[in-house]
Amino acid sequence: MSEPFYITTAISYPNGRPHIGHAYEAIATDVMARFQRMRGRDVRLITGTDEHGLKMYQTARDQGRATIDLADEMSGYFREMYRKLNISFDNFMRTSDPAHHRASQAIWQAMEANGDLYLDRYEGWYSVRDEAFYDESELTEGEGGVRLSPQGTPVEWTVEESWFFRLSAYQDRLLALYNDNPDFIRPESRRNEVLRFVEGGLKDLSVSRTSFDWGVPVPGSPGHVMYVWVDALTTYLSGIGYPDTDGDFARFWPANIHMIGKDIVRFHTVYWPAFLMSAGLPLPRQVFGHGFLFNRGEKMSKSLGNVVDPMTLAEQFGVDALRYYLLREVSFGQDGSYSAEAIVRTANADLANSFGNLAQRSLSMIFKNLGGEISNDYSPSEEDLALRSTVRDAAVNLLPREFEELSFSVGIEEWLRAVFACNQYVDTQAPWALRKTDPERMRAVLMTLFRAIRTLAIAIRPVVPSAADALLDQMGIADDARDFAALADTEWFAKLAASGFAVGQPVPIFPRLELPEGEGEA
Repeated sequence: MSEPFYITTAISYPNGRPHIGHAYEAIATDVMARFQRMRGRDVRLITGTDEHGLKMYQTARDQGRATIDLADEMSGYFREMYRKLNISFDNFMRTSDPAHHRASQAIWQAMEANGDLYLDRYEGWYSVRDEAFYDESELTEGEGGVRLSPQGTPVEWTVEESWFFRLSAYQDRLLALYNDNPDFIRPESRRNEVLRFVEGGLKDLSVSRTSFDWGVPVPGSPGHVMYVWVDALTTYLSGIGYPDTDGDFARFWPANIHMIGKDIVRFHTVYWPAFLMSAGLPLPRQVFGHGFLFNRGEKMSKSLGNVVDPMTLAEQFGVDALRYYLLREVSFGQDGSYSAEAIVRTANADLANSFGNLAQRSLSMIFKNLGGEISNDYSPSEEDLALRSTVRDAAVNLLPREFEELSFSVGIEEWLRAVFACNQYVDTQAPWALRKTDPERMRAVLMTLFRAIRTLAIAIRPVVPSAADALLDQMGIADDARDFAALADTEWFAKLAASGFAVGQPVPIFPRLELPEGEGEA
């Protein structure tokens, strides 16, 4: 049986429509999931929406509607975005689902049985927007004397009866976790931030609320609902069947990677492992806190009018072009910037002009000059073998090595170098001239290019799945021969040639993009 691989996005808070940051995280997570499937692993990708908490309750109240109605509507926008962006999720988990309530209550009872929950009175600073508690030492003063959290959100003094989790008891165990597993938190900058926070001392955490009832009821404690982060994090368990400990949960937990934004690293690397330790459950292997995306270098805000709907970008430029741009141009783990013109420029340069044009002109020459025939009856030259080696190294070694480390932009750069090598080879060999002077040499060149394009298309499939598959369809590559195992098959070309397959009139897979009217450099 193939090796399991479990990856999750963060569980998005749907008090607003999805933005480009949600899309970026979903795309990166999907690329990793598709990549691992192509490596032969049995993958589960879980995503969903975190629908409880005071923020959702207040938003629904202000709109004069039931909170579940708001949750149903907003969750639907996220599911629609995932489908539009070709996110291959296996389960979309909503925290309002009864199955999730059961999981959250089960982990609560496990923590309670371990002696880590107690009832007391909470007095402290709380950010409704972050759904987070903050210590006095973490606050700053904003305009008009408003106290602000480290995220720049307003906090308010809250007093209410609350259940507390003995987070303070886990300081040493958490520090040992970080020390013994240096890759548990990535990248390194996030790890250092968390280390400093935990080394500064941990206070017990308020984990229930009584001021509203929109949440998972605390077992055996009427009037209390769970602090939203307890049940939000539990989605990673409920999404694979917890509290049932057989089936998918037994196979896939612990998660290989939680893919999250850098603003919620603390919840995932301090609270979450402590909850799991308390409940006697294994810890995830890695939490990766990616950076933020900025619009032309500016943080997105409604007041600046620069908030862009990712669905609009996908419709304007195409899903694959958007996916490619975000992973090609942003070093994963660092902050990045995007703009409409940058998407157009990158997609045209890399996809349309370089790889798309390579495929289109090569397949067109095979169609026009060879009647579409794929032939294994030729003797490769040193130049042919050198190109095959360059392409194979990029597809089988270099790109996979970088993708395994979540270095997507570096992996794509290695792939692109191989594309450039192919284009240089075309220019040097000039098969259009060989058609008259040396038809057999022309055949060898075109077959070398055919092999290279197939290899490159398979390698880049996790990033641009629709376009890559459309190209491989035109090349007669079977659906079950488009993974990394297929790249190890040395007989595939001879089999395809023997099958009688012929290349038809090729259809361009990466059309050149145009900048929407009215948009240009800022």
